[in-house]
Amino acid sequence: MRVETVHLSQFTAGSPQDRADFIRVLGESLEGTGFVKVDGHKVTKARVDAAYADIRAFFALPEATKRAYLVPGTGGARGFTSFGQEHAKDNPVGDLKEFWHIGQDNPPGGKFEGDFMPNLWPSEVPTFKANLLGLFTDLEACAGTLLEAIALYLGLPQRHLADMIVGGNSILRLIHYPALKERYIEGGVRAAAHEDINLITLLPAATGSGLELLDRDGEWHAVDGLEGEIVADAGDMLSRHVNAKIPSTTHRVVNPDSPDAVRYSMPFFCHPRPEVVLDCPAEILNPGERRHFEPITAHDFLMQRLREIGLIK
Repeated sequence: MRVETVHLSQFTAGSPQDRADFIRVLGESLEGTGFVKVDGHKVTKARVDAAYADIRAFFALPEATKRAYLVPGTGGARGFTSFGQEHAKDNPVGDLKEFWHIGQDNPPGGKFEGDFMPNLWPSEVPTFKANLLGLFTDLEACAGTLLEAIALYLGLPQRHLADMIVGGNSILRLIHYPALKERYIEGGVRAAAHEDINLITLLPAATGSGLELLDRDGEWHAVDGLEGEIVADAGDMLSRHVNAKIPSTTHRVVNPDSPDAVRYSMPFFCHPRPEVVLDCPAEILNPGERRHFEPITAHDFLMQRLREIGLIK
């Protein structure tokens, strides 16, 4: 099993042959493994380093301070979600992590007011808003470009998938996996085996190893990206929309060998607008091929999955 690495500038600034090669390698890696590694993007090391510095500062705050940013009853759509609250589908044991969510930052009276919750910003970390909104914007742009290439690989119009995320319900999740000697739930792992809900996920290199994917033969493989690379994987929404031609691959974050090890990561979960209907386009169905899934809006599918993983009741 091989997760390929692609260079994004090959698609954005390469020759027609470069673009064709990029589309093929990207699509084949996602189709074969559900994952691909991306280099040559515009998410800078300085941007990532600044974000990690702010994340460390926030999660080092006292528990009572962090819990002041909880928003009950929202599924953690914005702000803080406390340790052990999320669990994988069909796994009742909470994951060994806490996290913060950032989404579209719409101003009062903005186009999407009422569709999305307003972001929360911890006053204790003054640079948090600027640094993390900047990272959100850069990752969203990268995701849009990847979705263009995926659409072309499938024989769809270039903007078919990318247009779904314009003004979409994407989430930047800032995760802290504490040292296990400090906090442990019996039978828990940092992130139990699961598939992502969204279209695609972009993961800048985490501060420690642990990410693994499950291949078609039931074997687990480490898939951490190198510094500067973004690991991308396909989610359930994409797989559903393209009739499983690209799979949503099971993955997990395993517990470290050392009880002192701390890990931070920043996955960007790329979501469509809530009203987008996930329904396989007829032009990618082979003769006689039936649709495997009933049409559903992105919002309804998200709510279904958030209930399954314990974030909403």
